Amino acid sequence: MNTFDFSPLFRSAVGFDHLYSKLDHATRTAQSQPSYPPYNIELIDEDSYRITMALAGFSESDLSIQTENNVLTITGQQVDQKEERQYLHRGIAARNFEHRFQLAEHVKVTSANLVNGLLNIELVREIPEAMKPHTVAINVSADSNVNKLKDTSVKAA
Repeated sequence: MNTFDFSPLFRSAVGFDHLYSKLDHATRTAQSQPSYPPYNIELIDEDSYRITMALAGFSESDLSIQTENNVLTITGQQVDQKEERQYLHRGIAARNFEHRFQLAEHVKVTSANLVNGLLNIELVREIPEAMKPHTVAINVSADSNVNKLKDTSVKAA
């Protein structure tokens, strides 16, 4: 098991304690994170992502997708089938699951689609206008033009 000691970083960085606690939490939960169901995380473009989960045997009514406090939770609960089946080999997993993904700030779920046993969840990072860089225009006042003219006239004399 890998553990990281972030305490040396606390001596030289101020205000990043929440980031260190998230990294510590991520390293702990990565070990205990279930491998079922299998999933992919894709980077579509600079601010778009897709999570694809293989959910053979699940229908829309068996699934729940929720976001709360920057955590995306996907839950699958299949209703017990009443008919008795006798399997010679059972290789398709059909067990209940709960999977959590920690989302960065300003990442929002935009849609979810279940097609051919694959659940596609689309995510987009939407940075608020107030946090985007803005260009500030530089205004030249009339007084500064007059001072420039006086400076050039003194040098000419």
